[in-house]
Amino acid sequence: MNGSPERPQAAGEYVDLPGVRTWYETEGSGDPLLLLHGGFCTNDTWGAQRADLAAEFRLFLPERRAHGHTPDVAGPLTYQDMADDTVAFLEGVVGGPAHLVGWSDGGVVALLVAMERPDLVRKVVAIGANVRPAAESFVEPSMLDAMTPDGDDLEFFREMYAPVTPDGPEHWPVVAAKVIEMWRTQPTLTAADLARIEASVLVMVGDDDMMTLEHTIALYQAVTGSELAVVPGASHLVPLEKSALVNRLILEHLAQDGVETMLPIRRAARPGEADGGAVG
Repeated sequence: MNGSPERPQAAGEYVDLPGVRTWYETEGSGDPLLLLHGGFCTNDTWGAQRADLAAEFRLFLPERRAHGHTPDVAGPLTYQDMADDTVAFLEGVVGGPAHLVGWSDGGVVALLVAMERPDLVRKVVAIGANVRPAAESFVEPSMLDAMTPDGDDLEFFREMYAPVTPDGPEHWPVVAAKVIEMWRTQPTLTAADLARIEASVLVMVGDDDMMTLEHTIALYQAVTGSELAVVPGASHLVPLEKSALVNRLILEHLAQDGVETMLPIRRAARPGEADGGAVG
């Protein structure tokens, strides 16, 4: 790319949360749905989803700390802090529970919020998410070694960041270093942590994703009653590559009351269970 990508001025506003002054956008009507973007990204990356989802839901699109229009905060970036910011956003702006659709880092944040605040989460779609650091979840963890603030690997994200950040484009190297360090060391969730999630979760991934399929399957297996969608012919950018299919899968998951199949195996009732629920 040459120069910064041109884009229309975002129609959004700021809210002062306890952790950070946060930029967000809204669109549509209906039940609330949060779209949680990926690392280094802005709300622009949801362009292929917004119209379809806004036709059914009231969308809220917060940009997390150090991303897009939202300023950086002193200290390291952590998924926990971003999850806490999201909880504060749900309480202060949305005013109650919502569906969470998160892509990549946004998927990690969605899972954390669902794990810690089930009262604020209806259903979750986690796209290309990981629950362990890069060395344990990425197909090629060494890709982080090639990422430098001024390098070609981060050019797209640098050009997305520079025109909108309130910290000024010169702050980019600081943010780049923070995000890469976060990917190296976080998240550190266990199967026991994920088993605490009560919300209905759809785990989605491209068949050629940054995350290993083995890692994604382990995530799916750890969340009780979750669903798994491996989208063929797609990468970590599956919401852009297969937008119509992704949007349909999201909408179907959010609309359904439960999962019923003709030949259940994983979802079959176990001894001591009735109507799909464990006997207390």
